Amino acid sequence: MLVKILLVILFFAIMISVGIYSKRMSNSVDGFVLGGRSVGPWLTAFAFGTSYFSAVVFVGYAGQFGWKFGLSSTWIGIGNAIIGSTLAWMILGSRTRQMTRWLNSRTMPDFFESRYLSKGLKIAASIIIFIFLIPYTASIYNGIGHLFEMGFGISFRYCIILMALFTAFYVVLGGYMATALNDFIQGMIMLGGIVLIIVFVLNQKGGLTQANLQLMLLSDDNGNVGTFATIFGPDPFGLLGVVILTSLGTWGLPQMIGKFYSIKDQRAIERGTIISTVFAVVISCGCYFLGGFGRLFDNPSFHIADKVMYDAIVPYMLSGLPDILIGLVILLVLSASMSTLASLVLTSSSTMTLDLIKDNIVKDMSEHKQLLIMRGLIVVFIIISVIIALYPPTFIAQLMGISWGALAGSFLAPFLYGLYFKNISVTAVWASFVIGAGFTVLNLFTHFIASPINAGAIAMLAGLVIVPIISLFTPKPDKKEIERIFQCYKS
Repeated sequence: MLVKILLVILFFAIMISVGIYSKRMSNSVDGFVLGGRSVGPWLTAFAFGTSYFSAVVFVGYAGQFGWKFGLSSTWIGIGNAIIGSTLAWMILGSRTRQMTRWLNSRTMPDFFESRYLSKGLKIAASIIIFIFLIPYTASIYNGIGHLFEMGFGISFRYCIILMALFTAFYVVLGGYMATALNDFIQGMIMLGGIVLIIVFVLNQKGGLTQANLQLMLLSDDNGNVGTFATIFGPDPFGLLGVVILTSLGTWGLPQMIGKFYSIKDQRAIERGTIISTVFAVVISCGCYFLGGFGRLFDNPSFHIADKVMYDAIVPYMLSGLPDILIGLVILLVLSASMSTLASLVLTSSSTMTLDLIKDNIVKDMSEHKQLLIMRGLIVVFIIISVIIALYPPTFIAQLMGISWGALAGSFLAPFLYGLYFKNISVTAVWASFVIGAGFTVLNLFTHFIASPINAGAIAMLAGLVIVPIISLFTPKPDKKEIERIFQCYKS
């Protein structure tokens, strides 16, 4: 216990030190939100990766999909690496950096206003972001809180409050640079931790070969033996839906796309693509590969009223590790979670301040006032998220899927097409917003698609189809303005 406590104290001390160090670089709006648009490839790639993978992935998704799909859940990690990281950087990275600099956009809603010449889109996008980032943040608090409870034997409520306080401190103080520097440190912990954890967990079952043989003897819910050890598992179509949501979803998430706004130059993007891909291969494939052996650790505590408590699977798998390794696990998940939390609260507060409050509610807002309001909203956003995590609704385990589905379903198509095609109409963008957010919320209450994961994947794919079709039959944007916007690729 002493070792675990010392590791956590050291971790928080480093986070605070980075926040204090970064304060001098966050005295302007551009510095606070984007790090002055001069962030290098290593910091950007690690910021992208650590924002991608949190306690929700390591504890919730790895446990849930490892249980459902067995070793084939590793395909989710492969999809995250190839689609969610490599292709995202290659297709979005350079064009996002060029166009957002040309338009002087600081946030995704700001981009929608400047690119599509519509202030209404900016306001609507900022509201969608604020509403749907809160449940995502709450789900992360919930995941890390329960792991702390396993490691320290204290109520997860205290863990949630403690983590919220430290996250608020270093983000309020240092802004984007504090987040990026801490992401790099946290990313290194994650890389080293996941490898050691996989080795030690599998050794409890006799090593990789023996664990795989034991998995081959298990039958799935339909009575088929060995499917959990096959290449595509017992439910290939369900697996595909998860791959689409968790991989393609990053292309439309404001906290992920924002990393491309701040990167320094084209060379940094090329190097960052490689670094980000390697990071995703190790972390995401490692998490889902580990979760694929979850059924070997089956325990009565997983089953309550004929329901499997997926969030309990990975903590139980790790509970038999030596104390020093449990301390490392806690640091790993804490690193993954705090980096994602920092990115989410910074995205939400900057969006609300720059895109909704500035010029709409408060006129002629000075730069000092913008910084003050952003810092205040970080605290407000964290408080709301903590309250939801402490008193969760029945669907808390589904919150990440709901958030990703609504955000990526709304933004992916208009953002992607907006970078490449001149004739995308404002009407088509509105349609994407309505379909992405509306379809996800409607399904939340009607459950006509049982899985929120599949509902989110459908919303994203629908946007990719509907936006170009609607653009064909609706008024085109002003040709002169569009030519001016696309001049960014020639300058």
